[in-house]
Amino acid sequence: MTSENRPNPRFEEDMQFKCVAGPPRYNRVAQGPVQYVRVAADSGVVIGYVWANDEGEAAGWVTPPGLGAAEINAGAAWLRKLRDAKAGEIAPTALLAELIRDTSDIESSHVVAGSQAGVSTLAALEELARGPDTA
Repeated sequence: MTSENRPNPRFEEDMQFKCVAGPPRYNRVAQGPVQYVRVAADSGVVIGYVWANDEGEAAGWVTPPGLGAAEINAGAAWLRKLRDAKAGEIAPTALLAELIRDTSDIESSHVVAGSQAGVSTLAALEELARGPDTA
């Protein structure tokens, strides 16, 4: 017998990652037209767009480029809204209607009044977010 410390054989086994559960989420890819609302910080800077498509049970958040850390972090509250709505089994476009009616529980940002619109594809909304936009 040797006095050498041998590693436990379990440490040499391949680890397999298996995701068994997570929070419910809307699909992040929309096939076809999407509806959206623009979201602005209290300062008036557009911090993102919440979009929805009922056909694919899809919804998400698009962030414009060039935002500061505070504006990017403000988007987390909107992502939580998306997660909570999916957990509550709310249809994506019903979520948009709810956001237009009331976002008083979100601090430092709001849905821009009259900003609800639609575009032909999610890619079109992403292009819109990249362009110049003010609240």
